[in-house]
Amino acid sequence: MRTQNLLGRRLQTLAIGLFAAGTLLAAPAAAYADITVFFGAGHKPETRTAKGAAFGLTLLAVGFELEYSDISEKDSAAAPRLRTAMANAIVQTPTAGAQLYATAGVGMYRENLRGEFRETNTGLNIGGGLKLNLLGPMKMRVDYRLFRLRGNALYSTVHRVYAGVSTSF
Repeated sequence: MRTQNLLGRRLQTLAIGLFAAGTLLAAPAAAYADITVFFGAGHKPETRTAKGAAFGLTLLAVGFELEYSDISEKDSAAAPRLRTAMANAIVQTPTAGAQLYATAGVGMYRENLRGEFRETNTGLNIGGGLKLNLLGPMKMRVDYRLFRLRGNALYSTVHRVYAGVSTSF
């Protein structure tokens, strides 16, 4: 009797394990990588041009992104050049056609003004946006970010808005 119970438990455990493995293998999640180039505007203290690129990897609705951005200097307004390199986590809707996403990350920044002031330190960012399918693997991306710069930055809070084109592979 005891042998039958032990055999029954082992068969039940084996059946559950096979079912779980089959479920995972039957519907594999596709991982997508994408590259985005963008152009936009950085705000505070003055509106300046922003440009940059990002590389991302997404598995269903959760992803990771590395991003570089360069906001130009505006000498007349004492608005410094701001370059950021950030690593971000992304959560997005797993929908086709249009995807909403939210992102948050951490990284480094360098702020320069007139060659007289330079600050390099860490920063945080939070934001979100929309990805719209264009044609094939091409998407249009619209994004907003709020940066919090640590250390002795001239402007510890900077806003950036951009539009870009990304391609998935």
